[in-house]
Amino acid sequence: MGKAEQGNQTIVAEFLLLGFGDLGDQQLLLFLLFLVIYTVTMVGNILIVVLVVVDHHLHTPMYFFLINLACLETCYSSTILPVILANLFHGGRGTISFMGCMTQYYFFGFLAVSECYLLAAMSYDRYVAICKPLLYTVLLNNKVCLQLVVGSWVSGSLTINIIIYLMHQLTFCGPSEINHFFCDFNPLLKLSCSDTRTIKLLTFFLAAVCSLPPFLLTLTSYGFIISAIIRIPSTSGRQKAFSTCSSHLIVVSLFYGTVMIVYMLPKTEALQDLNKVFSLFYTVLTPFINPLIYSLRNREVKVAFRRALTRCCIFDRI
Repeated sequence: MGKAEQGNQTIVAEFLLLGFGDLGDQQLLLFLLFLVIYTVTMVGNILIVVLVVVDHHLHTPMYFFLINLACLETCYSSTILPVILANLFHGGRGTISFMGCMTQYYFFGFLAVSECYLLAAMSYDRYVAICKPLLYTVLLNNKVCLQLVVGSWVSGSLTINIIIYLMHQLTFCGPSEINHFFCDFNPLLKLSCSDTRTIKLLTFFLAAVCSLPPFLLTLTSYGFIISAIIRIPSTSGRQKAFSTCSSHLIVVSLFYGTVMIVYMLPKTEALQDLNKVFSLFYTVLTPFINPLIYSLRNREVKVAFRRALTRCCIFDRI
């Protein structure tokens, strides 16, 4: 394992990602599974972006937030899955440089925090659409939508820059084995020979500030939405109203549910493998199911896709 000398200490220059351990014959199967997931994730999310951009019928606040989510999930997946695939291809584990590890954690943290705020903005969009439909174009005009999206990205950037700065103050002098499939905060801190109490406290505070408000806003929005849907007299009206937000509710539940399990479970060796499994949900499966949910369960997206295919067929004939 690469190390560098600094004074009388040996500084770790690269880490060993243990990944999923020695899987033997299952390694090829897992590699193919993750390769399919990554391919579907990239194609699905990019397709959503293209459809929303080229189809003027989808130029609404809801789909403006959706293409931002699709872009985010594309980057999110590309931060984690290529490393997993490379490690599986080379025996289930692989080395990553210190700067490579910090870079991966930077983009992971940046995109994760941004997703919290973006999901909250999408829940607010659904709240206004269902509970205040007459004010929809006023409350969610182009300026407000742009501010919500920019605020989401900026919040993620500011938060992770502070955490990365604090992590660069730590010293890593061994061991150098990260018992995870990517460079996550807690597995990294276990390897530091510095006093980590300050960074743990500050990071906990930042995590609470960046996740709790958007989570509460999302819960509040859906509380009002469900209350409004229940009051709709007709069954068809209730079904139509619920169908407009059920997809987003599935994504929110999966993302927040698994994140809470991973970061609230006791950090013991016995639960380490369980943490890895739940980490797969919000790092791999959420970006994977987003395009499936928003395309298969969304009539407007399916109609836009058929229109795009029709235009392509007509263009080919010409």
